[in-house]
Amino acid sequence: MAIGIGRREFVAALGGAALAWPLGARAQQPAMPVIGILSGLSSSYIAGRMVSIRQGLSESDYTEGQNVATEYRLAEGQADRLPSFAADLVDRKVAVIFAAGGTDPAKAAKAATATIPIVFVSAADPVKAGIVTSLNQPGGNVTGVSILGSVVEAKRVGLLNEIVPGAAPIGVLLNPTYPDADVELKQAQDAARAINRQLIVVRATTDAEIDTAFATLAQQGAGALLVTADVLFASRREQLVALAARFKLPAIYSQREFTETGGLISYAPDYAAGYRQAGNYIGKILKGAKPADLPVMQSTKFELIVNLKTAKAFGIALPPTLLATADDVIE
Repeated sequence: MAIGIGRREFVAALGGAALAWPLGARAQQPAMPVIGILSGLSSSYIAGRMVSIRQGLSESDYTEGQNVATEYRLAEGQADRLPSFAADLVDRKVAVIFAAGGTDPAKAAKAATATIPIVFVSAADPVKAGIVTSLNQPGGNVTGVSILGSVVEAKRVGLLNEIVPGAAPIGVLLNPTYPDADVELKQAQDAARAINRQLIVVRATTDAEIDTAFATLAQQGAGALLVTADVLFASRREQLVALAARFKLPAIYSQREFTETGGLISYAPDYAAGYRQAGNYIGKILKGAKPADLPVMQSTKFELIVNLKTAKAFGIALPPTLLATADDVIE
């Protein structure tokens, strides 16, 4: 279910500092600027990312609950709720809108306001999506961080080929509504062609379709699985990891949280660094900077994370060279 809730109701889940002042003292404090958090991602996902946002804010001397407040509008994978959530944040006159999780939140925020600053984080191409006119000169009231998460599917296919060599087809789980789905698919197809591996492409836009996709991959004899970068998939990582375990399907994922949840391997941008950069931009804007003067930053650091416990459960002997180059090995 999509949710639109204020900070006080949501603070327990997000681990933020609660306002502890007595009511009388609180009334004497000047009004704090409010950051509107607009996302299609799940509450559990955003909870982890807010740690990095707070780190970025602290670089501009902002601390949540002390001199800045937050309002959360989280669609939990239901992108159709984002426009009304964005309009609500505009009505509440928030100081900045932070739009996270693909390009849909930023597009909804941009459609709702031409004056309130918007800072986004997205793995999809923000220029192609029409969020900004260019990375160096974003223009208007929007800037943010472009995380290069949709352009490394070829690398992920290559890693799968190392882990599960042979002739068995590689499955590709794709959300056709994701803005860069065509880019992801072409990358996977080109990489598979280069190593002479067949692909089985399955598509999913709902929880039920994800379940069906795994059943299809099992029926067609997939030997491994590429889970492409996507907002829905990031919000359904427990479901995806559980299905991969049930079907004994070695899978590679687009974010380290999948591997921390029990997934086999992830090759992903350093999302924590990207969200910290976004927090830094939000802090600068709260101090008076204009989004048009802040170029879109690109997060280019990547991490290879391996879950050795899961590999053993799958009966997979991971190549020593892969383990040696991993940034983190979960045992």
